[in-house]
Amino acid sequence: MGSLTSIYVFACVFTLTLWNNIHPTVENEFIANYSSLLLTDVPKNIPLHTHVLDLSHNRISELSISEFISLSDLQVLNLSHNLITELDFNVFIFNQDLEYLDLSHNNIWKVCCQMLACLRHLDLSFNNFTVLPICQEFGTMFHLEYLGLSAMMIRRSDFRHITHLQLNTLFLTLEKFSLYEPQSLTALNTKSLHIVFSANQNFNFSLLYDGMSTSENLKIVNIKYTLSYKDFPSPSLKLLKKIKTTALMLDTVDLEWPIILQIFLLIWYSPVENLTVRNLTFRGPIGVLTAYKFVPFLSSLEQVISLDVSMKALTLEQVRNKVYYFNQEILYRDFSEMNIANLTIYDAYMPHMLCPERASSFQYLNFSRNALTDELFQNCSTLADLKLLILKRNKFESLSKVSSMTRHMKSLRYLDMSSNLLRNDGAEEHCQWTESLMELDLSSNQLTESVFGCLPVNVNKLDLQNNQIASVPQGIAELKSLKELNLASNRLADLPGCGGFSALEFLNMEMNSILTPSADFFESCQRVRELEAGHNPFKCSCELQAFMRLERQSGGKLCGWPEAYVCEYPEDLRGTQLKDFHLTELACNTALLLVTALLLTLVLVGVVAFLCIYLDVPWYVRMLWQWTQTKRRAWHECPEERETVLQFHAFISYSERDSVWVKNELIPNLEKGEGSVQLCQHERNFVPGKSIVENIINCIDKSYKSIFVLSPNFVQSEWCHYELYFAHHKLFSENCNSLILILLEPIPPYIIPARYHKLKALMAKRTYLEWPKERSKRALFWANLRAAININLPKSFEANEEENDVISTGSITQPLIK
Repeated sequence: MGSLTSIYVFACVFTLTLWNNIHPTVENEFIANYSSLLLTDVPKNIPLHTHVLDLSHNRISELSISEFISLSDLQVLNLSHNLITELDFNVFIFNQDLEYLDLSHNNIWKVCCQMLACLRHLDLSFNNFTVLPICQEFGTMFHLEYLGLSAMMIRRSDFRHITHLQLNTLFLTLEKFSLYEPQSLTALNTKSLHIVFSANQNFNFSLLYDGMSTSENLKIVNIKYTLSYKDFPSPSLKLLKKIKTTALMLDTVDLEWPIILQIFLLIWYSPVENLTVRNLTFRGPIGVLTAYKFVPFLSSLEQVISLDVSMKALTLEQVRNKVYYFNQEILYRDFSEMNIANLTIYDAYMPHMLCPERASSFQYLNFSRNALTDELFQNCSTLADLKLLILKRNKFESLSKVSSMTRHMKSLRYLDMSSNLLRNDGAEEHCQWTESLMELDLSSNQLTESVFGCLPVNVNKLDLQNNQIASVPQGIAELKSLKELNLASNRLADLPGCGGFSALEFLNMEMNSILTPSADFFESCQRVRELEAGHNPFKCSCELQAFMRLERQSGGKLCGWPEAYVCEYPEDLRGTQLKDFHLTELACNTALLLVTALLLTLVLVGVVAFLCIYLDVPWYVRMLWQWTQTKRRAWHECPEERETVLQFHAFISYSERDSVWVKNELIPNLEKGEGSVQLCQHERNFVPGKSIVENIINCIDKSYKSIFVLSPNFVQSEWCHYELYFAHHKLFSENCNSLILILLEPIPPYIIPARYHKLKALMAKRTYLEWPKERSKRALFWANLRAAININLPKSFEANEEENDVISTGSITQPLIK
């Protein structure tokens, strides 16, 4: 059962995966992409309204009408890189809107033709045709602009059906090429001709000569000739009159030097204006032409290269030399004396170039990716017309020598010295730049901040990225014309001021070491319109927030905001975009923080003072002090009384205005009769000579209980409050329940002074005995009061505490203040 479940799950997953792979990538409802899905047949589920269908890079070997009959709206079909061997154009008979058909890189060797009237692009290149597959029906495709073909031979008759067509591009791939009838290509009418010859065969130079007589733009790939230059079919002088090509590109060229010279001289005299040679490899011998039979034709290279010709631009890229011993100065002299405007020698391991002996017509020189050094063009005064000079990726080391190189270049406006080994040793070096230089690229070198002492004064655009600049010194250089400055990928810790760059408009400070950019930048650089400062290790702090605030006030000049601006420090904010980082004004303004703290302190002091006055804190402090002093004196003056002995059952605290009730009711009822109670009364028990406070404390200490007769008169008495305070203090200091509250008369809450908060608390939380007005209830009152007082005075305080905890009977348990 488990195995069946596993098989079922696998089948579901496989089906889902297969469907996902076959299902096209639909960019919109008119485009279906089935490329690189290992398909062997055209899918059946192609949307009916598809305009663009990509079936390239699959394993489709056959095509049928039924697969395309429903795609009446199809305009673009790519079937390149499949395994198709036979092609019948009738397959597309119902696709009358088809304009683009790519069948390149298949194995097609046989074609059955059918007219496709709307076709503009047809590519049958890189297939296995023996002869060119040009059908008679091609001649009726009047909209055809691009035609790609492949063959193993070319005959004059092959192009007869399309000679009247105005093609834009004809692309020929000639693998395993065996036959070319001369003049065959000249029958074509095309603006551009692109030929890819077999890489493993000797090139048929008739293709080059006829191609130059056929199209304006000619590109030929794979020109190789392994035979001796003596067997080379040299071009005829008559050919010069037939050449139409103005732009010629030769790619992947491997020839002996004498053959290269012959081809070069042919091109030099021709109408060709732009010659590009890529991946050039030349072999020996060099200098042999003077003894060779072609001398009458070639004359001397030095004599012809300086003549006025159509050539305007020569580009040599990826040049490799298999001649290890020859006089290189011959080559350098030939190149330097060329009478052309643009010369590019790129990636040729060239260690030197000579200064022209006479005034040169060069306006553009590109010697990138070579081995040139500081000696290039030193004291050279013949390059006065040179405007652009590109020397990137060479071996220049001295910036002062580079400046000296430009001294006589009166028209030079752009100089690229990037990716060299340039250094500037400082003040001891004297820099002499041409005054015409407007743009200077010194990126990816080893320059430090001393470079600012060796810069052209009129430069408008300066690139110093990826160097070792740690600061921008003030006062060293006055670049008043500088508008664009790139200081990215250096070691700068802050944004530079614009004291020396008064015209600066664009500044790039990306990928430096800026933690907190200075907010003074926007005041110093008011003309800056765009600042790129992203990808720095920003420290999100108050200073950074001040910079951002000034930036917003300046109009949002930060380029790349907000994605490129992220906090790096502190650790808990790493990855946070600066736009999401905020601190309060109070946290960042020290003066405001101090003022706020001072105000809060004053408010706190005011509140404390108010509470002290409102709650009469000084009074309580004074009472505490008196109680402490009294206890201390008693301790020192009467050592025999240190252990207090209880002498009274209760101490009575009352207002003098309530003395009648105390003397006539309370004292007689408690002290007389069976089980009499010993009461402590101030009139009879205060010791003469002692202070009132001391007497109060002593009486309370010697009494087991303290009875407080509460009435409106009580709360108006200052001494009653003293007595209550000391009794309450005993309550907490000795952890005993010694208070008995008698409510003689109801007390309205509003007449209790604010400072008597302890009295309010006692009345709110403790039970009390209320003096009844009805005589019938007074017996119960006295019974409850006697029960609250321990009449067995010799018993210990703890035992009495357990026995007399809280009195709560009837209505007398109600709180006084609610």
